[in-house]
Amino acid sequence: MAAPMSNVEEIRSRVILGKFGVKNVHTTDFPGNYPGFDDTWDMKRFQKNFRVDVVHLDENSMEFDMVGIDAAIANAFRRILLAEVPTMAIEKVFIYNNTSIVQDEVLAHRLGLIPIKADPRLFEFKNTGEESAEEEASEIDTIQLQLKIKCSRNPRASKDSSDPRELYLNHMVYSKDIEWVPIGNQADVFADSCIRPVHDDILIAQLRPGQELDIIMHCVKGLGKDHAKFSPVATASYRLLPEITLLETVEGEKAERLKRCFSRGVIDLEDAHGKKVAKVVNSRLDTCSREVLRHSDLKNCVTLGRVRDHFIFTVESTGILPPDVLVTEAIKVLMAKCQSFLSEMNSVNME
Repeated sequence: MAAPMSNVEEIRSRVILGKFGVKNVHTTDFPGNYPGFDDTWDMKRFQKNFRVDVVHLDENSMEFDMVGIDAAIANAFRRILLAEVPTMAIEKVFIYNNTSIVQDEVLAHRLGLIPIKADPRLFEFKNTGEESAEEEASEIDTIQLQLKIKCSRNPRASKDSSDPRELYLNHMVYSKDIEWVPIGNQADVFADSCIRPVHDDILIAQLRPGQELDIIMHCVKGLGKDHAKFSPVATASYRLLPEITLLETVEGEKAERLKRCFSRGVIDLEDAHGKKVAKVVNSRLDTCSREVLRHSDLKNCVTLGRVRDHFIFTVESTGILPPDVLVTEAIKVLMAKCQSFLSEMNSVNME
């Protein structure tokens, strides 16, 4: 049965949250689906409706709105951020001496997951056909790091002390102990940006007197789809913009209960002729818990929805690159994919 024309716009543009389910979750605005609606894709209309609004940006995280696109494009953008923006990470670990209690394999795995502050755009992908010998590292595709540390007793420690921090020297091995060893002309090229771990306080191992580590590491350029250590983001997610509509005036004690049903800052109470009246202030802050639908006297006072083409993106960088740079690089990857697809289509048509 065809939907009434009065509900078509809601079906096309809103996801409705009900007590026991979610409605209008599928995209329906394709050509010919609804009489009287021209849903053919148009470049001018897309350019008019599409926009990106940056809401928050700092050194490690970014929140922005992407409006006027389909969920498939938003999800492709998210997946590219997770798995297809390249970074530099430790790939080869040459252990010359490890007398700690940490096994070589576990130690190598821990080292590989340490994010390295190095711009991957300045390096090339390493040729997979090459042998993994240490001497074949090149300045254009490899970063060499060294971890050389030995634990010893502190001669100045008190005889009555039992604190390892006072008794021993270098007993805690942190990422700050990893040193960059330039290859070729890297010292000149990266003179202004010293290559190092993103965080200095990542614990690698614990040592006791006489135990030591002597390790050489090679960082190469890679993608998150090959290994999670290459992923440039800690999180990359999106959600639809919540939309809360009050269907009637809610006053007094009901208004106070309505306010408590939503996240802080969503509903506010204002005075109207001596009564407290509920008002939607910022639906963006809502977590869509649907708590209000549990109250029999409130559930018919409000409609909970989400705007279908308004995506709120949250990107948290691991620190290798700023989040705004990651977003820019993800857009470039998506554009390259589109160009590759068009080239394949053209080659098929020519044949």
